[in-house]
Formats: sequence, structure tokens, C-alpha cells
Amino acid sequence: MARDTRPVEQLSIFDGIVLICGMVIGAGIFKAPSIVAANTSSGAQFIFAWILGGAVSLCGALVYAELAARYPETGGEYAFLSRGWGRGVAFVFAWARMTVIQTGAIAAVSFVFGDYASEIFRLGEKSSAIYAAIGVAGLTALNVAGTLESKLLQRLMQVALFAGLLYIAFAGLLGHSPHPASEAASGSSFGLAMIFVLLTYGGWNEAAYLAGEVRNARRNMTRVLVGGILTVTVLYLLVNLGYLAALGLDGMRSSKAVAADVVRALSGDKGAVVLAIIVCLAALTTMNAAIFTGARTSYAFGRDFALFGRLGTWREAGSTPANALVLQGVIALVLVWAGSLTPDGFSAMVAYTAPVFWTFFYLTGTTLFLFREHGAERPAFRTPLYPHIPIAFTVMCAYMLYSSIDYIRNPDFGPSFGAAVFAGLIVMAAGVPLYFALRAR
Repeated sequence: MARDTRPVEQLSIFDGIVLICGMVIGAGIFKAPSIVAANTSSGAQFIFAWILGGAVSLCGALVYAELAARYPETGGEYAFLSRGWGRGVAFVFAWARMTVIQTGAIAAVSFVFGDYASEIFRLGEKSSAIYAAIGVAGLTALNVAGTLESKLLQRLMQVALFAGLLYIAFAGLLGHSPHPASEAASGSSFGLAMIFVLLTYGGWNEAAYLAGEVRNARRNMTRVLVGGILTVTVLYLLVNLGYLAALGLDGMRSSKAVAADVVRALSGDKGAVVLAIIVCLAALTTMNAAIFTGARTSYAFGRDFALFGRLGTWREAGSTPANALVLQGVIALVLVWAGSLTPDGFSAMVAYTAPVFWTFFYLTGTTLFLFREHGAERPAFRTPLYPHIPIAFTVMCAYMLYSSIDYIRNPDFGPSFGAAVFAGLIVMAAGVPLYFALRAR
């Protein structure tokens, strides 16, 4: 007889904090700060943006923790949106995740890999895009073959990443030199800066799904989330203070690989190469995780909707959703090509994904109000200070949605970024008539 299995409550508070740090801290901290610096008017505003990012992430994680506690065994945002807003909204989310959100994120991180790989050995004028394409194609092929990521390698990479970040932070702070006062950059936008800050904090929404495995979740989940995100925030503040001390705001604004430039200024080219290798490995690890999870979402999508049925087939050899992986890889490579036509592929991919990403974050946040109003069940974890924390989170989501569309008015990015914003919205909107066509059938 089949048994109803449930998550085992075996994670301590410390276990949860360590897991959150591993989920959130990735390659973005090596790329995004230079763009944040370009869109803030002073060092104080630059640091405030990172503090605000931690506060917003904590509010969102507390909201997601209650949502995950209500439906711990289902498919995250897809399930929340389906129950809260209906099957149509959930369909458009799954479509957008496959064509914009996840594939755009893979392409964005691949450009971080390309920028730092180019610090080691350049491959010509389009070096970053070439490395990005190689990374996407290679990792997709490995996943199709069924090569599993080693847990030991993942842990070693996380230790190396943390060590590299702490080295940058303290070396920059201890070896800093005075810099002239910086003036506000032309076309700077605090909302645009926050897009990249919150991108770097990305991953807390996955962390919130720990609710079903934390001991005494009703009491301890708040401690886990506060402790984990506070730890990440402090580490990010130390790193950015190190960047600021070593290069100054103007030096950060002009940098393509800010961490490598900091290390180069402090210890020469050899140190910069070592750091570039660490960042490349971190970026590849982040990409591999996104490729792995994204394809499995597309696989579930294919199982639910007959039109995408080929995505819902599982390849026995290697035990992988091969069709979903191949399609995801092709879309990501197309996005890498499109990003290579812009001045900065990473920023272009953020422009492509951000409006769609914040649309569904906002809608997911509002489902908590719907569940509280109509649901009688009391989950293991409830968001504290309700409704103030959910209101703060959804208001910030609405502001970030506005800022991500307002991206197109920034003169520093040019018309190609406006095209990226509209492309993401158009691809997302294409899911609406597609859903009604499927429902009619």
C-alpha cells in the first residue's frame, strides 16, 4: 500500500541559515555592483540600496514561507497562482518562466561567466558572448547526458566563493585609498539600481520552501529567514564597502568586472586571474542549477498541457527531461545572441526578464491576502505583522515593476534595452491567447 509521505522536520536553525546563504549568494555580487554604482548618486545611497534590498528580501521570504507552509508539496509559484488567481494566470506564468524568466536568468549569468572568463583569456571583440554561449551549450549537453552535479563540488565551490568574497571585502577595506567625491551619473535611477540589487539577492524565494523541513516551523522559520537574510545582507555590505573603498564610486561605474579590478588594484594581475577563475566557477554552478531546475518546470508544464506534451517526456538513459533541456538551451542561446548585439549583455537580459519577473512576484504576493480571506486552514508558519509585511512586499513589487519598465528611459543604455523590455513583455503576453486557444480545444 502506498503511503502518504511528508517532508521530515530535521533542519535546525543553523542548517536553515546555511542553506539560505547557499541559495542566495551567487555570481551576481561580482557584476551587479558596478551597475548599481552607475545609478546611485553617492556612496551613502549606494550602501543604502543594499540595506533596502535585504529588507525587501526578508519581507518577501516571510510571505513565501507562509505560502509554502500552506502548500508544501506542490509547485511553488505555479501552484500559488493557480489556487489564488486561476489556471489561466498559472499557465501564463509557466509559459513566461520557460521563455523569459528562467532562460533570461541563465543567459544573464552566462554573461557574468563571459566577462570574467575574458579577464583570463580574451576571444576577440565578442569574447563575453562567445564564452556565454559555450557555457550554456556545454552545461545543457551535460544535463542532457545525465551528468549529475557533485554535492561535494558544490560545497567546495560555496566555500571558495565565500572565501573570495571575504578576501575582497577585507582587502578593499584595509588597503583603501582616498578617492575624489563622485558626482551623480547622468540618467541615474534609484529604481534601476534596485533592480540589480534585488537580482543579486535572488534565491530567497527558494529558501522559503524550507518551511516543511524546519523543526518547530511555527517558531523557528522566522529565526531562520531573519538569520539567513541578515547574514547575506552583512556579507553583501562588507563586499560593497570593500569595492567602494578600493575603487571609489566612479571606479566602480566604469568597471566591467568590478571584483577583478579590486583585486588587481590590490595584488596585481595574478590575484585578479585567481579571482576570475573563482567567479567563473561560481557562475557555472549558478547556471547549472538554473538549467537543472528550469527544465524540470518545463517538464511539468508539458505534462499538464497537451500542446507541450513533448516537453513532458523523460529520457530513461541518464534520467533527464531531455526535450525540455534542449528547448531551454536553444532559447537561452538565442537570448545570448540577442544580448551580444547590445552594449552589455548582462544588463540587456535583466531588462528582458525584470518586468515579467516582477509582474508574477506581485501577483504571487497578493495570493496571501486571498488565502487569508478565504482559507480556514491555519498553516505551520504564518507571516508575522500581517498585513504590514505583505503590503510592504507587494508595494515594493509594484514599484520594481514600474522601475523595470522605466528602464527604457535611461539614456546610458540606449534603444536596444528598450527593445529588450518590450520583447520580454510581448513574449509573456503571447501566453494569453495561447491559453485561450488551448482551452477552446
